Amino acid sequence: MNAHTKAPEAAKGVFIDNRWHKPANGRTLPVVAPAEGVVFAEIAAGGAEDVDRAVKAARKAAEGGAWGRMSATERGRLLTKLALAIEANAEDLARLEARDTGKPMKQARADMVATARYFEFYGGAADKVHGETIPFLPGYFVTTERVPFGVTAHVIPWNYPAQMFGRTVGPALAMGNACVVKPAEDACLTPLRLAELMAEVGFPEGAIAVVPGLGEEAGAALSGHPDIDFISFTGSPEVGTLIQTAAARNHIGCTLELGGKSPHVVFGDADLDTAASVIANTMVQNAGQTCSAGSRVLVEKAAYERVVTALADRFGKLVAGTPEMDRDLGPVINATQKKRIEGFFARAEEGSVPVLASGTIAAGVPDGGFFVAPRIYGPVPRGNELANKEVFGPVLSVLPFEDEADAVRLANGTDYGLMAAVWSHDGNRAVRVSRGIKAGQVYINAFGAGGGIELPFGGMKKSGHGREKGFAALHDISTIRTTIIKHG
Repeated sequence: MNAHTKAPEAAKGVFIDNRWHKPANGRTLPVVAPAEGVVFAEIAAGGAEDVDRAVKAARKAAEGGAWGRMSATERGRLLTKLALAIEANAEDLARLEARDTGKPMKQARADMVATARYFEFYGGAADKVHGETIPFLPGYFVTTERVPFGVTAHVIPWNYPAQMFGRTVGPALAMGNACVVKPAEDACLTPLRLAELMAEVGFPEGAIAVVPGLGEEAGAALSGHPDIDFISFTGSPEVGTLIQTAAARNHIGCTLELGGKSPHVVFGDADLDTAASVIANTMVQNAGQTCSAGSRVLVEKAAYERVVTALADRFGKLVAGTPEMDRDLGPVINATQKKRIEGFFARAEEGSVPVLASGTIAAGVPDGGFFVAPRIYGPVPRGNELANKEVFGPVLSVLPFEDEADAVRLANGTDYGLMAAVWSHDGNRAVRVSRGIKAGQVYINAFGAGGGIELPFGGMKKSGHGREKGFAALHDISTIRTTIIKHG
């Protein structure tokens, strides 16, 4: 983005009770534009005192405040108003997100459409979550209802800051929880602006608080706070362990989404051109920094050469550029991530893993930008880290398999289980294989990283537990109260 595109001044504060406050410690953190490698703004370095203030405000709102007294229908109307406000401000939000994350403008604009859709969906769903009656003993009437936890904590990542805000906060608010959000310090300008929009459309004080800061400070203080009732976290398995440990100490639940190494299982009878296009395009979405990226392509041995030829042709044409260039992908988020990905490249070279194709970086990108040209490797040995570890970058690994049983073994051969795809025109085989794969979402002859807003999303194995998106999210972010009435 151009040099004068800056974050709002309010981004330097913590957002509590619909107002901006200076962080208690008076500290700020620099905001670096990934496409340029330069500091262009500051955010507050919130800490434990700010988190405590935010949680207390949320508790007051949830218990006896205007937010806690609001009906489900009224909550839904506010969420719908927020969706409309996001649509009205979509271009400014997209430019802010693109500058903050480095992603192409077309992706940032699509992210704002999805963010608005989250609040539209949950606005419509807020008063549609019903209880049930249960037959019991004579003389008794028993009913259940879904009720909010109270105060929910949301620790969200840097790869899709606006979307992740909508994905986790939308259902929590729909169910009547008051939310305290700790966004990632690497990219949190759109969540801060979204919180401001919430105040503008009429959300009561305390319904939402956003405390930016370092994970080991603000994040740790929020996840370990004794007065929160539930935690939602998306991020690495290592931090997920810390989050779950903190939740266990306070005897509360949590939803964890912890990444993946999602496979595409491609049989020789599939539409290989379509499969190759979808695989290449979705792999470089957000520069491969997507938990649900289909980063492993498992190919039936008889079709291996045809598939790698099609994939290599597409990967060789991919170009990374700045947000305003609107190329296939942007830079990765920071220098540390760039170095980490290049480490995978170096070790693959040392292990003589063949590079099938490599994309390019557009001419004229800033020298300080964190750009990585996309690469495809194959055949990757099954024990190699490219076959098993999450790179979180624009890197695709291709591995051949022998038959259906071998394909399922290979698909399930990592610690992760987030998403998968099966490509075959043999419907029976596609269903058999899909049902053998341990993953939270499985596509057949299609793939959409993360799936739609309406589709339950979450992992198996070390990809985490709990579900977001769809009505499943409303159930996970609320609890059941059973009322037993003796009437005679």
